[in-house]
Amino acid sequence: MPFIETRTGTSLFYRDWGTGRPVLFLAAAGMDSIEARGVMADLVAHGLRAIALDRRGHGRSDDPGLGYDYDTLADDIADLIEHLSLHRLVVVGHSMGGGEIVRYLTRYGSDRIERIVLVAAALPLLLATADNPDGVPAEAADALRDSWRHHQDVWLRDNTDPYLGVGLPGCEVSQVARDRVQASISYDTSLQAILECNRAVVETDFRAELRAIDVPTLIIHGDADASIPLDFGGRRQAELIPGSELTVYENAPHGIYLTHGPRLTADLLAFLDKSQVEASEYAVLQRSSAGS
Repeated sequence: MPFIETRTGTSLFYRDWGTGRPVLFLAAAGMDSIEARGVMADLVAHGLRAIALDRRGHGRSDDPGLGYDYDTLADDIADLIEHLSLHRLVVVGHSMGGGEIVRYLTRYGSDRIERIVLVAAALPLLLATADNPDGVPAEAADALRDSWRHHQDVWLRDNTDPYLGVGLPGCEVSQVARDRVQASISYDTSLQAILECNRAVVETDFRAELRAIDVPTLIIHGDADASIPLDFGGRRQAELIPGSELTVYENAPHGIYLTHGPRLTADLLAFLDKSQVEASEYAVLQRSSAGS
């Protein structure tokens, strides 16, 4: 099975399907590389290469007990990109995965990244501050993590339905899929990883980093997202990222891979086709300039 050893000595599992243009998927906190498998399989069927990483402490990767800050997680991604010699890469980040993309760009630049997709991303800042009064109070975030230490199963019972948009039009999800979400968080992810990833997600301020993004960016967000509300997440991201494109999914929750997988596939393919058109137009302009 494919594993890499990072610069910190942590062994990370990844999936690598297909042989075409590479698309890397980064999952939500608590979820692993299985999260995007349906969309990944669709992309492979269209001649693309789909790659997904189990974040440290998640899935089949090592559980080192530390390194859940965005800097270290971005370094893990950089090690994977280097290991696979990836170029012209499209990176798709769901929830926490969106922050990992942004921090990677901040630390390593965009030489290897052609474009990015933020799916229900946990950005730009979730914590309540003087200039972000609508955020989560620090006391509430601390209390939530305290409850997870011994009663995470109760929280999962109460929050799986909102995560999957139960009762919303077009959000029918099987019991098997529901069980998989709960099992991933309860059994396939280190509790220490969940606690520290949540701390990073809530407390990290990405506002300045979003303004510095210099690659084409597609933002996909549901208007029924109970975890990261659209006005607090996707709309603010679109205001901060230069030239970004926001696509809103009506009645879509946070667990968008499970409820809107085919539409997500279609939008990713359209975004990739747009880059091909832009590249062709650029080549025409270059030839025209050379001949003048």
